[in-house]
Amino acid sequence: MKLRIRFLKQTSCFELPGEDPTLSDLADHIKQTVLPSRGLSANTEFSLSLNGKESIPDNGQTLSSCSIVSGDLICVLLLEEVDVVNSSFSASTEKASNSAAQIQPQHMTAMSYNEPSCSSSSVYSDESQHSEVSDPEQTAGSWEPMLCSEAEDGQAPLSLELLFPGAHCTSPSDAVIVVGHLLMLETGFTHEEYEPNSVSLPAGWRGASGFYKLKYTHALCENSLVTLAAVCTGPTLVINATFKANETANAVGKLCLNPSIYVTNEWPGDHAAAAFKDLKRLSRIFKDQLAYPLIAAAREAMGLPVAFGLPVLPPELLLRVLRLLDVHSLTRLSGVSKHFHNTTSDSTLWKHLFLRDFRDPDSRNRPRDTNWRELYKGHYKNCKERQQLRHHRSLPLYPSPRDIFGIVPNFPAVVPGIIGGVYDQRPALPRVLLPRPRYDPIGPFHNYTPRSGGRDRGFI
Repeated sequence: MKLRIRFLKQTSCFELPGEDPTLSDLADHIKQTVLPSRGLSANTEFSLSLNGKESIPDNGQTLSSCSIVSGDLICVLLLEEVDVVNSSFSASTEKASNSAAQIQPQHMTAMSYNEPSCSSSSVYSDESQHSEVSDPEQTAGSWEPMLCSEAEDGQAPLSLELLFPGAHCTSPSDAVIVVGHLLMLETGFTHEEYEPNSVSLPAGWRGASGFYKLKYTHALCENSLVTLAAVCTGPTLVINATFKANETANAVGKLCLNPSIYVTNEWPGDHAAAAFKDLKRLSRIFKDQLAYPLIAAAREAMGLPVAFGLPVLPPELLLRVLRLLDVHSLTRLSGVSKHFHNTTSDSTLWKHLFLRDFRDPDSRNRPRDTNWRELYKGHYKNCKERQQLRHHRSLPLYPSPRDIFGIVPNFPAVVPGIIGGVYDQRPALPRVLLPRPRYDPIGPFHNYTPRSGGRDRGFI
């Protein structure tokens, strides 16, 4: 029998030998294994409980007579903790009774002096604080995940805790395949050799050289056989999914995983919560890329209607989902299928979108036969035109500096004889080979005669 032990806010799993172990066998096992692992001696006195408060009397009865089955959680309470809980409970009860007797006269005194009384509130606050200290399990929370998609780091669902020790994993890829098998079972698949209440993987799931093969059936895909084949190629685990329906094998998809992302260094142990990490991500990727596409492809090959997803939702639920989308996503969805096109054309849906996105003071006065989709389209086009008009008016009258510097002017060829033209373009050529510039300041002007009296007469 496999059980879980809760001791000092830590949970561990172990297996009791024998067909029908007794409560004494469980206590002896805890003395030999659990107490020494927590640094306590085997002579430490303790008691067993199912709810963490009430102890189970040991009269030599079997676990089955106490309604304890495989997978149950057993709490180990030290006798000091039991005394503290009992004393705190009796003290709180006594204090509550005394305070109840004092509330009425204090309240009457406060009313006579027209002053508020705080004695009752202080009593209740002290009692609530004391109850929080005396029961730490309620503050910490005893929620345990039921599926892999609910598990945080350091947690694992009970089904994985029971399945993982019996797999005897020899590599991180084995551990990932164990989780994949559990995810297939969570999706509704059943193995060919499935046995009720089985907590072990089917025989032959692991082959030589890192090859794995598992076969399943599904209640929604009758007369079809689903096969998962996986192989290790270096650090990557490649999982191929195929199904056989109507004597025809079809490949659905391939998933490549790196086991080191989802497996810790403690994978050789028997504690699944310590061996795995990021189970939420692994569950989402595995189901979205392999499990759900397998069901959809198998039903499509057999001519069966869709069994899950948005198309299966009733109209009232589908409209509630669509009203959360924006208009662009809604118009894209309308082109997926005829079913979605008819659903997205609902007048009440477009009325909700119109009142959500636009301000219309006359919405209450509009008739019931209003085409809200066309009304939304008209308002949407008007808003776009106003935005374009405002954008056009906000443009500058002159080109921006970026446009000015980006334009390369096309100047004409430099006329010979102008300083700065040919000389700047070809500074390496000798001056003799270049044409002499006009109005060269170096040297006198041609045909120039000075005027008499020191005044220039100009050019002749």
